[in-house]
Amino acid sequence: MVAITEAVVKAVKKPVTVKTRLGYDSDHKEIVDIAERLQDVGIQALTIHGRLRTTKWGEPADWTLIGEVKNNPRMHIPIIGNGDVVDGPSAKYFLDNFGVDGLMIGRATYGNPWIFREIHAFLQNGEIVSAPDVNERVRVAKSHLSDSLNYKNDEFYAVMEMRKHWGLYFKGFVNFKQFKMRLMEVKTIEEVFAILDEVAL
Repeated sequence: MVAITEAVVKAVKKPVTVKTRLGYDSDHKEIVDIAERLQDVGIQALTIHGRLRTTKWGEPADWTLIGEVKNNPRMHIPIIGNGDVVDGPSAKYFLDNFGVDGLMIGRATYGNPWIFREIHAFLQNGEIVSAPDVNERVRVAKSHLSDSLNYKNDEFYAVMEMRKHWGLYFKGFVNFKQFKMRLMEVKTIEEVFAILDEVAL
């Protein structure tokens, strides 16, 4: 990892950052040493995911070593923590207790792009922002699909890829199951938008 990173730093003129985990398994939690070595070869920031390569999905992130890296007096680059940041209170907890310079949010953004607004409001003034209503969810889901099509330029692929997001965009809406079943079968954006228009009614 260090050799590859050093080669990249030497080969490019832009700042190089790294995202990695605590280590491979419970016998190889080497992030404190690795962080120093990555800094020494010239990276400008380090994001640490609080799990091991062998950590099973659903196990809680361990922020202890992220805190050790941040509090290591040898470290002077920004340290960004990742893992289990799911809302405003969790974001505040990790910032307050581990002193990281920033947070990276992964899985909690799926179907919930509003999480950034929610976290910002909570960190600014402790405000709990109301969840978006069904109309806003429909509007943003349509925008998501349209942007995906514009980026990939492949309607079928964009519609297929969007299938993994439907349950997340409308999580908690009791009557959504009937719409989701239909959304999992259609193959065009026109069909998707027609169903979403029904959801918004």
